Amino acid sequence: MSQNHTGRSSSEDVEWCYDAVHRVSRTFSLTISELNEPMARDICLGYLLCRVADTIEDAGHLPPAVQAELLRTYSRVLEPSNGTSMAAFHDAVGEWIPATTDADWEVVANAGRVVDVFRTLDDHSTRAIRGPVRELVDGMAMFVDRYADAGGLRIKTLDELEEYCWYAAGTVGTLVTGLVSHEASDEQVAQMEENARSFALLLQLVNVAKDAATDMEEENNVYLPLELLDEQGLDHSDVGNPENVDSLVPVIEQVTQRAEGYLDDAHQWLEAMPETRGNTLSAWAIPFLLAVGTIRELRERPADVIEQGNVKISREEVHTVCQQFVGEDEPSLAELRTKIRQRPLHEY
Repeated sequence: MSQNHTGRSSSEDVEWCYDAVHRVSRTFSLTISELNEPMARDICLGYLLCRVADTIEDAGHLPPAVQAELLRTYSRVLEPSNGTSMAAFHDAVGEWIPATTDADWEVVANAGRVVDVFRTLDDHSTRAIRGPVRELVDGMAMFVDRYADAGGLRIKTLDELEEYCWYAAGTVGTLVTGLVSHEASDEQVAQMEENARSFALLLQLVNVAKDAATDMEEENNVYLPLELLDEQGLDHSDVGNPENVDSLVPVIEQVTQRAEGYLDDAHQWLEAMPETRGNTLSAWAIPFLLAVGTIRELRERPADVIEQGNVKISREEVHTVCQQFVGEDEPSLAELRTKIRQRPLHEY
Protein backbone atom coordinates (compact mmCIF):
# COMPACT_ATOMS: atom_id res chain seq x y z
CA MET A 1 0.00 0.00 0.00
CA SER A 2 1.49 3.35 -1.06
CA GLN A 3 2.04 6.15 1.42
CA ASN A 4 2.35 9.90 1.07
CA HIS A 5 4.94 12.11 2.73
CA THR A 6 2.88 12.27 5.96
CA GLY A 7 2.99 8.53 6.47
CA ARG A 8 -0.73 8.09 5.84
CA SER A 9 -1.71 5.56 3.22
CA SER A 10 -3.08 6.93 -0.04
CA SER A 11 -6.25 4.90 0.47
CA GLU A 12 -6.84 6.69 3.79
CA ASP A 13 -6.59 10.06 2.05
CA VAL A 14 -8.94 8.94 -0.72
CA GLU A 15 -11.48 7.76 1.85
CA TRP A 16 -11.17 11.08 3.69
CA CYS A 17 -11.80 13.00 0.45
CA TYR A 18 -14.98 11.07 -0.30
CA ASP A 19 -16.22 11.61 3.24
CA ALA A 20 -15.42 15.32 3.05
CA VAL A 21 -17.31 15.95 -0.18
CA HIS A 22 -20.43 14.32 1.25
CA ARG A 23 -20.21 16.65 4.26
CA VAL A 24 -19.71 19.92 2.38
CA SER A 25 -22.04 19.63 -0.62
CA ARG A 26 -25.49 18.12 -0.91
CA THR A 27 -25.56 18.52 -4.69
CA PHE A 28 -22.10 17.16 -5.43
CA SER A 29 -22.68 14.37 -2.96
CA LEU A 30 -25.55 13.25 -5.20
CA THR A 31 -23.38 13.61 -8.31
CA ILE A 32 -20.44 11.62 -6.97
CA SER A 33 -22.75 8.89 -5.67
CA GLU A 34 -23.94 8.42 -9.27
CA LEU A 35 -20.43 8.11 -10.75
CA ASN A 36 -18.18 5.09 -11.03
CA GLU A 37 -14.39 4.94 -10.96
CA PRO A 38 -12.23 6.60 -12.10
CA MET A 39 -14.63 9.48 -12.78
CA ALA A 40 -15.94 9.50 -9.20
CA ARG A 41 -12.46 10.07 -7.80
CA ASP A 42 -11.57 12.68 -10.44
CA ILE A 43 -14.73 14.72 -9.78
CA CYS A 44 -14.43 14.35 -6.02
CA LEU A 45 -10.90 15.75 -6.09
CA GLY A 46 -11.71 18.46 -8.62
CA TYR A 47 -14.61 19.62 -6.49
CA LEU A 48 -12.62 19.66 -3.25
CA LEU A 49 -9.78 21.59 -4.89
CA CYS A 50 -12.35 24.22 -5.87
CA ARG A 51 -14.01 24.15 -2.46
CA VAL A 52 -10.79 25.24 -0.77
CA ALA A 53 -10.76 28.40 -2.89
CA ASP A 54 -14.49 28.97 -2.49
CA THR A 55 -14.25 28.84 1.31
CA ILE A 56 -11.44 31.40 1.33
CA GLU A 57 -13.31 33.70 -1.03
CA ASP A 58 -16.48 33.53 1.10
CA ALA A 59 -14.72 34.09 4.43
CA GLY A 60 -15.94 37.38 5.86
CA HIS A 61 -13.29 37.42 8.60
CA LEU A 62 -10.41 37.55 6.09
CA PRO A 63 -9.25 40.97 4.86
CA PRO A 64 -9.53 41.13 1.04
CA ALA A 65 -5.76 41.49 0.62
CA VAL A 66 -5.26 38.29 2.63
CA GLN A 67 -7.94 36.48 0.65
CA ALA A 68 -6.35 37.42 -2.67
CA GLU A 69 -2.84 36.42 -1.59
CA LEU A 70 -4.02 33.10 -0.16
CA LEU A 71 -5.82 32.33 -3.41
CA ARG A 72 -2.76 33.17 -5.50
CA THR A 73 -0.50 31.08 -3.27
CA TYR A 74 -2.92 28.18 -3.57
CA SER A 75 -3.02 28.53 -7.35
CA ARG A 76 0.78 28.37 -7.49
CA VAL A 77 0.75 25.20 -5.38
CA LEU A 78 -1.45 23.51 -7.98
CA GLU A 79 1.14 24.11 -10.71
CA PRO A 80 4.25 22.08 -9.76
CA SER A 81 6.53 24.08 -12.06
CA ASN A 82 5.93 27.20 -9.92
CA GLY A 83 7.87 25.65 -7.05
CA THR A 84 5.42 26.75 -4.32
CA SER A 85 5.02 24.07 -1.67
CA MET A 86 1.83 22.98 0.05
CA ALA A 87 3.57 23.85 3.32
CA ALA A 88 3.77 27.49 2.21
CA PHE A 89 0.01 27.58 1.72
CA HIS A 90 -0.68 25.89 5.06
CA ASP A 91 1.66 28.32 6.85
CA ALA A 92 -0.15 31.27 5.26
CA VAL A 93 -3.71 30.04 5.86
CA GLY A 94 -3.15 28.49 9.28
CA GLU A 95 -3.63 31.66 11.34
CA TRP A 96 -6.95 32.37 9.60
CA ILE A 97 -8.60 28.99 10.16
CA PRO A 98 -11.36 29.46 12.78
CA ALA A 99 -10.80 27.86 16.18
CA THR A 100 -14.03 25.94 15.73
CA THR A 101 -13.98 24.60 12.19
CA ASP A 102 -16.97 23.60 10.13
CA ALA A 103 -16.79 21.08 7.30
CA ASP A 104 -15.64 23.71 4.78
CA TRP A 105 -12.73 24.92 6.89
CA GLU A 106 -11.80 21.34 7.69
CA VAL A 107 -11.26 20.87 3.95
CA VAL A 108 -9.05 23.97 3.87
CA ALA A 109 -7.07 22.70 6.86
CA ASN A 110 -6.57 19.38 5.07
CA ALA A 111 -5.95 20.78 1.60
CA GLY A 112 -2.63 18.93 1.55
CA ARG A 113 -4.45 15.60 1.65
CA VAL A 114 -6.56 16.61 -1.34
CA VAL A 115 -3.53 17.79 -3.30
CA ASP A 116 -1.59 14.62 -2.40
CA VAL A 117 -4.34 12.43 -3.88
CA PHE A 118 -4.74 14.73 -6.89
CA ARG A 119 -1.07 14.26 -7.73
CA THR A 120 -1.53 10.48 -7.87
CA LEU A 121 -3.98 10.72 -10.78
CA ASP A 122 -2.94 9.85 -14.31
CA ASP A 123 -1.60 12.55 -16.60
CA HIS A 124 -4.85 12.97 -18.52
CA SER A 125 -6.87 13.57 -15.35
CA THR A 126 -4.39 15.97 -13.78
CA ARG A 127 -4.24 18.05 -16.96
CA ALA A 128 -8.03 18.09 -17.34
CA ILE A 129 -8.52 19.15 -13.71
CA ARG A 130 -5.59 21.52 -13.10
CA GLY A 131 -6.36 24.08 -15.80
CA PRO A 132 -10.03 24.71 -14.94
CA VAL A 133 -9.35 24.72 -11.19
CA ARG A 134 -6.53 27.25 -11.51
CA GLU A 135 -8.74 29.41 -13.73
CA LEU A 136 -11.38 29.36 -10.98
CA VAL A 137 -8.88 30.22 -8.25
CA ASP A 138 -7.22 33.01 -10.22
CA GLY A 139 -10.61 34.42 -11.22
CA MET A 140 -11.74 34.52 -7.61
CA ALA A 141 -8.55 36.34 -6.62
CA MET A 142 -9.18 38.88 -9.38
CA PHE A 143 -12.72 39.56 -8.13
CA VAL A 144 -11.56 39.87 -4.52
CA ASP A 145 -9.02 42.46 -5.65
CA ARG A 146 -11.62 44.26 -7.75
CA TYR A 147 -13.87 44.83 -4.73
CA ALA A 148 -11.27 45.01 -1.98
CA ASP A 149 -12.36 48.51 -0.93
CA ALA A 150 -15.99 47.41 -0.61
CA GLY A 151 -15.16 44.57 1.80
CA GLY A 152 -17.18 42.12 -0.28
CA LEU A 153 -18.22 41.53 -3.87
CA ARG A 154 -20.65 44.08 -5.32
CA ILE A 155 -21.53 43.02 -8.86
CA LYS A 156 -22.41 45.94 -11.12
CA THR A 157 -23.81 44.49 -14.36
CA LEU A 158 -25.36 41.31 -15.75
CA ASP A 159 -22.29 40.83 -17.93
CA GLU A 160 -20.04 41.06 -14.87
CA LEU A 161 -22.30 38.60 -13.04
CA GLU A 162 -21.83 36.10 -15.85
CA GLU A 163 -18.08 36.73 -15.80
CA TYR A 164 -18.06 35.92 -12.08
CA CYS A 165 -20.30 32.88 -12.55
CA TRP A 166 -17.89 31.58 -15.17
CA TYR A 167 -14.98 31.70 -12.76
CA ALA A 168 -17.07 30.32 -9.88
CA ALA A 169 -18.64 27.44 -11.80
CA GLY A 170 -17.18 27.24 -15.29
CA THR A 171 -14.89 24.57 -13.93
CA VAL A 172 -17.78 22.11 -13.92
CA GLY A 173 -18.44 22.09 -17.62
CA THR A 174 -14.86 22.37 -18.86
CA LEU A 175 -13.48 19.92 -16.33
CA VAL A 176 -16.02 17.19 -17.12
CA THR A 177 -15.65 17.80 -20.85
CA GLY A 178 -11.88 17.46 -20.56
CA LEU A 179 -12.06 14.28 -18.50
CA VAL A 180 -14.26 12.43 -21.01
CA SER A 181 -12.83 13.97 -24.18
CA HIS A 182 -10.19 11.37 -25.01
CA GLU A 183 -12.82 8.62 -25.13
CA ALA A 184 -15.48 10.68 -26.94
CA SER A 185 -16.04 11.24 -30.65
CA ASP A 186 -15.00 14.52 -32.25
CA GLU A 187 -18.68 15.40 -32.66
CA GLN A 188 -19.41 14.77 -28.97
CA VAL A 189 -16.41 16.81 -27.85
CA ALA A 190 -17.38 19.71 -30.13
CA GLN A 191 -20.95 19.77 -28.83
CA MET A 192 -19.84 19.54 -25.21
CA GLU A 193 -17.24 22.30 -25.62
CA GLU A 194 -19.82 24.52 -27.31
CA ASN A 195 -22.30 24.12 -24.44
CA ALA A 196 -20.12 23.62 -21.34
CA ARG A 197 -20.34 27.31 -20.44
CA SER A 198 -24.15 27.19 -20.51
CA PHE A 199 -24.30 24.23 -18.14
CA ALA A 200 -22.05 26.02 -15.66
CA LEU A 201 -23.85 29.37 -15.91
CA LEU A 202 -27.24 27.70 -15.48
CA LEU A 203 -26.26 26.15 -12.16
CA GLN A 204 -24.50 29.22 -10.80
CA LEU A 205 -27.14 31.77 -11.83
CA VAL A 206 -29.78 29.65 -10.11
CA ASN A 207 -27.66 29.75 -6.97
CA VAL A 208 -27.31 33.54 -7.24
CA ALA A 209 -31.07 34.00 -7.52
CA LYS A 210 -32.11 31.62 -4.75
CA ASP A 211 -29.42 32.61 -2.23
CA ALA A 212 -29.30 36.38 -2.76
CA ALA A 213 -30.25 37.33 0.80
CA THR A 214 -28.15 34.60 2.41
CA ASP A 215 -25.06 35.62 0.41
CA MET A 216 -25.43 39.17 1.70
CA GLU A 217 -25.99 38.14 5.31
CA GLU A 218 -23.39 35.38 5.63
CA GLU A 219 -20.67 36.41 3.16
CA ASN A 220 -21.20 40.16 2.67
CA ASN A 221 -21.29 39.45 -1.06
CA VAL A 222 -24.00 40.87 -3.32
CA TYR A 223 -24.25 39.17 -6.69
CA LEU A 224 -27.51 40.82 -7.78
CA PRO A 225 -26.27 43.36 -10.35
CA LEU A 226 -26.45 47.03 -9.46
CA GLU A 227 -27.86 47.86 -12.90
CA LEU A 228 -30.95 45.77 -12.10
CA LEU A 229 -31.23 47.09 -8.56
CA ASP A 230 -30.96 50.66 -9.80
CA GLU A 231 -33.96 50.14 -12.07
CA GLN A 232 -35.99 49.50 -8.90
CA GLY A 233 -34.53 52.46 -7.01
CA LEU A 234 -32.29 50.21 -4.90
CA ASP A 235 -28.60 49.68 -4.35
CA HIS A 236 -26.52 46.80 -2.98
CA SER A 237 -27.16 47.76 0.65
CA ASP A 238 -30.90 47.15 0.17
CA VAL A 239 -30.53 43.44 -0.64
CA GLY A 240 -31.89 41.20 2.08
CA ASN A 241 -34.06 43.86 3.69
CA PRO A 242 -37.64 42.49 3.91
CA GLU A 243 -38.96 46.05 3.61
CA ASN A 244 -37.69 46.09 0.02
CA VAL A 245 -39.18 42.76 -1.01
CA ASP A 246 -41.61 44.20 -3.59
CA SER A 247 -38.77 46.04 -5.34
CA LEU A 248 -36.34 43.12 -5.10
CA VAL A 249 -38.72 40.57 -6.63
CA PRO A 250 -38.28 41.92 -10.21
CA VAL A 251 -34.51 41.66 -9.79
CA ILE A 252 -34.76 38.04 -8.64
CA GLU A 253 -37.04 37.36 -11.59
CA GLN A 254 -34.59 38.84 -14.11
CA VAL A 255 -31.67 36.76 -12.82
CA THR A 256 -33.92 33.68 -12.86
CA GLN A 257 -34.87 34.46 -16.47
CA ARG A 258 -31.19 34.75 -17.37
CA ALA A 259 -30.58 31.31 -15.85
CA GLU A 260 -33.56 29.84 -17.68
CA GLY A 261 -32.11 31.06 -20.95
CA TYR A 262 -29.27 28.56 -20.61
CA LEU A 263 -31.47 25.48 -20.18
CA ASP A 264 -31.55 24.45 -23.83
CA ASP A 265 -27.78 24.63 -24.34
CA ALA A 266 -27.15 22.88 -21.01
CA HIS A 267 -29.51 20.16 -22.18
CA GLN A 268 -27.45 19.80 -25.36
CA TRP A 269 -24.29 19.42 -23.25
CA LEU A 270 -25.91 16.53 -21.42
CA GLU A 271 -27.17 14.87 -24.59
CA ALA A 272 -23.65 14.86 -26.06
CA MET A 273 -21.97 13.43 -22.98
CA PRO A 274 -20.44 9.94 -23.34
CA GLU A 275 -20.74 7.51 -20.47
CA THR A 276 -17.07 6.57 -20.36
CA ARG A 277 -14.42 6.40 -17.60
CA GLY A 278 -17.17 5.76 -15.05
CA ASN A 279 -19.15 8.79 -16.14
CA THR A 280 -22.95 8.56 -16.11
CA LEU A 281 -25.72 10.75 -17.47
CA SER A 282 -27.52 10.66 -14.12
CA ALA A 283 -24.61 12.31 -12.29
CA TRP A 284 -25.12 15.53 -14.27
CA ALA A 285 -28.77 15.19 -15.25
CA ILE A 286 -29.81 15.22 -11.58
CA PRO A 287 -28.33 18.69 -10.81
CA PHE A 288 -29.72 19.91 -14.16
CA LEU A 289 -33.22 18.74 -13.25
CA LEU A 290 -32.93 20.13 -9.73
CA ALA A 291 -32.02 23.48 -11.31
CA VAL A 292 -35.19 23.21 -13.44
CA GLY A 293 -37.21 22.61 -10.28
CA THR A 294 -35.56 25.52 -8.49
CA ILE A 295 -36.31 27.82 -11.43
CA ARG A 296 -39.96 26.76 -11.16
CA GLU A 297 -40.01 27.63 -7.46
CA LEU A 298 -38.26 30.96 -8.09
CA ARG A 299 -40.86 31.81 -10.69
CA GLU A 300 -43.71 30.92 -8.32
CA ARG A 301 -42.41 32.46 -5.09
CA PRO A 302 -39.53 34.90 -5.69
CA ALA A 303 -40.35 36.86 -2.54
CA ASP A 304 -39.25 33.88 -0.44
CA VAL A 305 -35.66 34.59 -1.44
CA ILE A 306 -35.85 37.70 0.73
CA GLU A 307 -38.53 36.75 3.27
CA GLN A 308 -37.38 33.17 3.95
CA GLY A 309 -33.66 33.49 3.18
CA ASN A 310 -33.63 31.28 0.09
CA VAL A 311 -35.75 29.11 -2.17
CA LYS A 312 -35.33 25.34 -2.27
CA ILE A 313 -37.19 22.42 -3.74
CA SER A 314 -38.43 19.77 -1.31
CA ARG A 315 -36.51 16.70 -0.24
CA GLU A 316 -39.38 14.63 -1.62
CA GLU A 317 -38.79 16.03 -5.08
CA VAL A 318 -35.01 15.55 -4.83
CA HIS A 319 -35.59 11.91 -3.90
CA THR A 320 -38.08 11.42 -6.74
CA VAL A 321 -35.68 12.94 -9.28
CA CYS A 322 -32.88 10.63 -8.14
CA GLN A 323 -35.16 7.62 -8.31
CA GLN A 324 -35.76 8.22 -12.02
CA PHE A 325 -32.26 6.95 -12.74
CA VAL A 326 -32.47 3.76 -10.72
CA GLY A 327 -32.43 0.72 -12.98
CA GLU A 328 -31.05 -0.02 -16.41
CA ASP A 329 -33.40 2.09 -18.55
CA GLU A 330 -32.51 5.77 -18.82
CA PRO A 331 -35.52 8.09 -18.62
CA SER A 332 -36.30 10.79 -21.18
CA LEU A 333 -34.50 13.92 -20.04
CA ALA A 334 -36.76 16.11 -22.15
CA GLU A 335 -39.91 14.59 -20.64
CA LEU A 336 -38.62 14.95 -17.09
CA ARG A 337 -37.61 18.55 -17.74
CA THR A 338 -41.09 19.39 -19.05
CA LYS A 339 -42.85 17.74 -16.13
CA ILE A 340 -40.63 19.32 -13.48
CA ARG A 341 -41.05 22.76 -15.02
CA GLN A 342 -44.82 22.44 -14.50
CA ARG A 343 -44.95 21.07 -10.95
CA PRO A 344 -42.91 19.03 -8.43
CA LEU A 345 -42.11 15.59 -9.84
CA HIS A 346 -43.37 13.72 -6.77
CA GLU A 347 -46.82 15.21 -7.26
CA TYR A 348 -47.45 13.33 -10.50
